[in-house]
Amino acid sequence: MRKKLVLIGNGMAGVRTVEELLKADPSLYEITIIGKEPYPNYNRIQLSSVLQGNKKIDDIFLNTYEWYSRNGITLHTGEEATLIDRQRKRVLTDKGREIPYDKLIVATGSLPFMLPLPGADKEGVIAFRDIKDCETMMETARHYRKAVVIGGGLLGLEAARGLLNLKMDVTVVHIFHHLMERQLDETAAIMLQAELEKQGMRFLLSKQTTKIMGRKRVKGVMFADGSTEKADLVVMAVGIRPNVEMAKRSGLEVNRGIVVNDYMQTSDPDIYAVGECAEHREIVYGLVAPLYEQGQVLAKHLAGVPTDPYTGSVTFTSLKVSGVDVYSAGEFRDGGNTRAIRIHDEAQGIYKKILVRGNRVVGAVLFGDTSDGQKLFSLIHKRADISAFGKLSLFGGADEAAAGTDWASVPDDEMICGCNGVSKGVIVDAIRNRGCTTVEQIKGCTNASRSCGRCKGQVAEILQHMLSELGESAAAAPVKAGMCGCTTLSHDEVRREIRAKGLRSTREVMHVLGWSNPEGCSKCRPALNYYLGMLFPEDYEDESDSRFINERVHANIQNDGTFSVVPRMYGGVTSPEQLRKIADVAEKYNVRMVKVTGGQRIDLLGVKKEDLPKIWGELDMPSGYAYGKAIRTVKTCVGSTFCRFGTQDSIQMGIDMERKFERLYTPHKVKMAVSGCPRNCAESGIKDIGVVAIEGGWEIYVGGNGGVELRAAELLVTVKSPEEVLEWSGAFLQYYRENAQYLERTSHWIERVGLKHVQDVLADPETRRELNERLDVALSVTKDPWKERVENPELRKQFEPITIG
Repeated sequence: MRKKLVLIGNGMAGVRTVEELLKADPSLYEITIIGKEPYPNYNRIQLSSVLQGNKKIDDIFLNTYEWYSRNGITLHTGEEATLIDRQRKRVLTDKGREIPYDKLIVATGSLPFMLPLPGADKEGVIAFRDIKDCETMMETARHYRKAVVIGGGLLGLEAARGLLNLKMDVTVVHIFHHLMERQLDETAAIMLQAELEKQGMRFLLSKQTTKIMGRKRVKGVMFADGSTEKADLVVMAVGIRPNVEMAKRSGLEVNRGIVVNDYMQTSDPDIYAVGECAEHREIVYGLVAPLYEQGQVLAKHLAGVPTDPYTGSVTFTSLKVSGVDVYSAGEFRDGGNTRAIRIHDEAQGIYKKILVRGNRVVGAVLFGDTSDGQKLFSLIHKRADISAFGKLSLFGGADEAAAGTDWASVPDDEMICGCNGVSKGVIVDAIRNRGCTTVEQIKGCTNASRSCGRCKGQVAEILQHMLSELGESAAAAPVKAGMCGCTTLSHDEVRREIRAKGLRSTREVMHVLGWSNPEGCSKCRPALNYYLGMLFPEDYEDESDSRFINERVHANIQNDGTFSVVPRMYGGVTSPEQLRKIADVAEKYNVRMVKVTGGQRIDLLGVKKEDLPKIWGELDMPSGYAYGKAIRTVKTCVGSTFCRFGTQDSIQMGIDMERKFERLYTPHKVKMAVSGCPRNCAESGIKDIGVVAIEGGWEIYVGGNGGVELRAAELLVTVKSPEEVLEWSGAFLQYYRENAQYLERTSHWIERVGLKHVQDVLADPETRRELNERLDVALSVTKDPWKERVENPELRKQFEPITIG
């Protein structure tokens, strides 16, 4: 039997350790992971990018639920480990679970330090540490104006920049006399402050906060000198502390962090600690690169693979805020036995300082031009002798960066991705020997650019250099983007090959088309499952394991691990009987919230997974598919049925469309609306398919998006009858299904192929007929998933609660 390995903490350091362990020996351990947050593993570094609007929450997940399932990992999210019973070798959780282990990794990370100020418990006072904090800030920005960020370090400045992007008035309060005092010298800090002030950020330096003002909600902050600052939101970003309370209760040796040796072993030989909760040689690291280095050593140790011990890390910080580049590595303060080499160009806004001790570089600070950062970090990391270097030759500068790096002369041990410890040689090996021909494939093979992403440009340059050297791209042309890191084939090429070769399963596709990863990944498996089902609807058996969690359980997972139920109400029309059913089940199953959705449906929120089949059965209503990459609801106004401005029966048109296309899976979610007149009360102008009634007919709009990337729909065609609306809508949907890439919204697809192209294709009546025939075939084999799971005892088993121990 395999040994049982339990990981407490579902964060970046712990899960990276598991990833490295799976590479070393995937069959050695039966792995269980306990995560306090209700999400899979995500990139905490990128929270600032989410806040700043550069990424969405979904973009920062490092491992999907499918990854855990595919690797046989039992994952408990929204659950906290409360005690380690070391005598019985079990982990106890707040859900009453007892999980046995042979080996245990503690990766509980750190907690934000909240200043113990009077009023710190008021509404609107938060930290900036996790997804929930990020969402709180985004929601607050919709209703309030004034934000105060306490802390002028890296995290505080990133939070402040994000709040500025959310149109808030932001003041940064810092107790020290210059910013980022742990990474920057005073010169660089003053230059950074000046640049950020140009962007609209305000600073109050050398200020000690003494009180949070307000009654229930924060109204301002007070300082030691008696001055005050108004605030609707206060974000504390003053530091972190290792999360060690559970380890203390369990009797492990704890100083500032959980004390570990050079193999990350704690005072208990079967328990290890890694990441921000671990203290190694009296140092606790808070940056990602050292945590990954710890994880690599621990993974090899657990797998029984010979490895050098972990002896500590050189840290570096890289920051980019709206065009301002800052880099700091190793030591940065002058004095003692170090010598400083400086370049300061005030006109260009460039400052560079290298600290040298003896004949070795021990630190660097760069502002405005950070192109030398990787080279300098490599010199620090390797403790290279620089006696042969001229002083200025240590600096490459913007001119050298613009001319391009001569990658042929760069040694293989040159560090490219400091966060993940990936050298040029590792990247070259992935290209030369592992068939990687895209940056995404290199990321999948080596982890280069997977964390902060700052090295992505260098990875792309090495790739171009190698492809040119290997003769696969003589002109070093832009590299074609494959579907994912498992294949060089594009979405279009994969679809063509599936159709031409008659492939009928995801495994067959991967084998015949030469996937580099025979198991696929979280990007390609759902895409292949969709393409196969779309091309062969009558004889393809859906692979539920290849679907996202929402589509597997046919309900939307919420941030606390519960689910939502949205029954279908055709065209937004309901009845007293349906409303009574909804009210009864909400009351019976203690549904936490009943909400009217933006799509004119009723959402039952906070449903336990095990209650889903019972609720579906008692509702006896069809699934609204609010969780799937599928046809969603059809929003309607009352149209000519009641409205004095209505020109057509929009309610009936909406019902007809919803009944016609329900349960149809599509490359991405498809939202539709029907408005009874050009006043457009159903918001048809920002839907994937929007129908607007006019005198004597209907206008059909396509490619709209009302989300983050707002896009107005474009007029596809004007028709006269409801039958023609269904004909054109059906043809458009099927053409989109057959030609769009999986996870490509109609808005992006229309922008890519052009509305004129779609209009030209659908203008032919015979083409529309053929498309609708294929659509009808796909619709003919659909089943209501809720009813299917209510009636099938085997399918209901997936909703039963899991007990361990």
